[in-house]
Amino acid sequence: MKIKYVDKRHWRRLIERDYIEVKVNNNRFKGIIGLVTMKKVREPLEVTVVGQNIIVANDNYQWLQILPEKKRYSITAMFDDKGNPLEYYFDINIKNVIQKGNARTLDLFLDVLVLPSTGEYELVDEQDLELALQNGQITQKQYHEAYIIAHQLMIEINENFEDVHHRIMHCYNKMISKLKKPKNHKTYKEHIKHHSSRTK
Repeated sequence: MKIKYVDKRHWRRLIERDYIEVKVNNNRFKGIIGLVTMKKVREPLEVTVVGQNIIVANDNYQWLQILPEKKRYSITAMFDDKGNPLEYYFDINIKNVIQKGNARTLDLFLDVLVLPSTGEYELVDEQDLELALQNGQITQKQYHEAYIIAHQLMIEINENFEDVHHRIMHCYNKMISKLKKPKNHKTYKEHIKHHSSRTK
């Protein structure tokens, strides 16, 4: 089973990255929200979303990761270096592991891709799901569950895209605000300690 860590720790395309996350537990949302800033990539990543070719990973691009607790999907919202949304990627999962500092998903292969500019969407990776079933990686029950969850998401996107878009952008803006907050005094103290040790 494919395990995906939200901080992209194993993604070889990234040369340098920053990552921040928060664990949220309130009436509106329970789960993990993380923000990956790609400081430097080996090469840009171009993908096709609903017939459009889009570069979704490049220097200073950001990926917002949303893992709802007790849900069977997760969201990756991809932004360019100016904060414009490029793609919303819904992963269908067996499970979301809401563990701060180690948050991850158990992927169920099927995905829903969305264009933020229009709300158009498509279902992808059906062949991967079929192969996983044939190879015994997933059960028949999990195979059917993947389609049920995906179709529920597509109905939500089709009927309430503006609300979906608003919630994603709200999370993104909150994380950007957190990213811009001044660093705490610990960094300053470490600098002083380092400076003192050099002058001894």
